[in-house]
Amino acid sequence: MTKHILVVDDHNEIPDLLGRYLGQHSYQVSLADGGEVMRKILARESIDLVVLDIMMPGEDGLSLCRYLREHDGSPVIMLTAMSEEADTIVGLEMGADDYVSKPFSPRELLARIKAVLRRTETTVTREAPVVGQW
Repeated sequence: MTKHILVVDDHNEIPDLLGRYLGQHSYQVSLADGGEVMRKILARESIDLVVLDIMMPGEDGLSLCRYLREHDGSPVIMLTAMSEEADTIVGLEMGADDYVSKPFSPRELLARIKAVLRRTETTVTREAPVVGQW
């Protein structure tokens, strides 16, 4: 099943690049330039993971991350130019599942997306064998 990634960033070049790159790797990608569009997409689409910029005009990525934790539950990878240790810690404490600094390697981001999806996927419950039966 194709995973659906939502990229929230107010700079056109990054979402466009990620949309093409992730699409080439069999992901469905939706793009949002801020919180208002993000909420509209979340209301109508099933999203498996959100890639979220922190520094955006209006509502910033930290408050959007908090919103996602309270209302949606989709895993979040912060993708931001804020690369100080304190920024990373704040992003992770706000609920992000991972934190990637700009400039970034699309290959590394893809690997991190795969890792977060592996960790957060719902485990399919399998029927346990009855002890003593062959």
